[in-house]
Amino acid sequence: MKTNKSVIIWLLSGCVLLFIMVVVGGITRLTNSGLSMTDWHLVTDTFPPLSEEKWIAAFEEYKKFPEYQKINIHNDFTLSDYQFIYFWEWFHRFIGRIIGIVFIIPFAYFLIKNKLDNSTIKKCIILLFMGGFQGFLGWFMVKSGLIDQPDVSHFRLSLHLTFAFITFAYTLWVALDLIYPNKTVVILPLRKLARIAMLILIVQIIYGGFVAGLNAGLIHNHWPMMSEGKFIHETVWLEQSSLLLNLTEGKSGVQFVHRTLAYLVVGLMVWLFIRSKKYTLTSSQTKGVTTLVIFVFIQFILGVFTLLLHVPLWLGLVHQIMAFFLLSAMTFSLHRFSK
Repeated sequence: MKTNKSVIIWLLSGCVLLFIMVVVGGITRLTNSGLSMTDWHLVTDTFPPLSEEKWIAAFEEYKKFPEYQKINIHNDFTLSDYQFIYFWEWFHRFIGRIIGIVFIIPFAYFLIKNKLDNSTIKKCIILLFMGGFQGFLGWFMVKSGLIDQPDVSHFRLSLHLTFAFITFAYTLWVALDLIYPNKTVVILPLRKLARIAMLILIVQIIYGGFVAGLNAGLIHNHWPMMSEGKFIHETVWLEQSSLLLNLTEGKSGVQFVHRTLAYLVVGLMVWLFIRSKKYTLTSSQTKGVTTLVIFVFIQFILGVFTLLLHVPLWLGLVHQIMAFFLLSAMTFSLHRFSK
């Protein structure tokens, strides 16, 4: 079966939509908008409230939940403030619906027209389940902030964020399989190193979600030391009752892991770049690893300034966007060294 350009365009369009959704999700998180829609229905919530009466009813419902009762009730929170946060959460969910439509309808069309080989069909079915599971994770995350606490679980937030990144990476991988149908000689040492770098990058993304969920970027706003001239501040070990809890639930511990892993991520990708010079690479392999090392330095610098400037909204968003670009370059490089 010949590679169909329309299938490639379809998959890359899905990548673009996933990127947009993660960006809007970042805005939703940074503007504290994620708990504004306290109830959600697939059909009736396709559009936001279209009358003042419906807006007032939605606002009154929002007032019943912890975020308003424990935080916003003290902040002179008005209907217009509520409409602002509602928009971002609604828009985030709306894009999710668009992604579902953009995936399912063309997928059915390509199946009917026999434009997908068996391997691609299996990969697309996996993508279909990944998309559905991502929607479940979004609901699972929001639910955690509507019970007792006015914040979502940072574990659930990180799971939702990381799985979005993984879904994007897998969609890109499937597209790359079609863009580069001819296999090249696998350079085993570089593939192994690229796999390790990808794994550590995903762990770093997980911890980025922890930092975001705990607002851990608002403390220890110094670099390269955490504060008071200390590379490891004593609060890293003292906030929780055990080492594991300190490194997964303590703000200082989570930030320490995230900022320390950044050095490891940079080191691995630089090492991959240096090792690649010992081999004869294809043009795509060279472009991939060069782009990767450029992106990782940009991301590192963005991370430092995001911390030093106490996570301004725009910079926090740019840092998250750059993580997406870095994962894209990592996925491309790993694909080129694996096939």
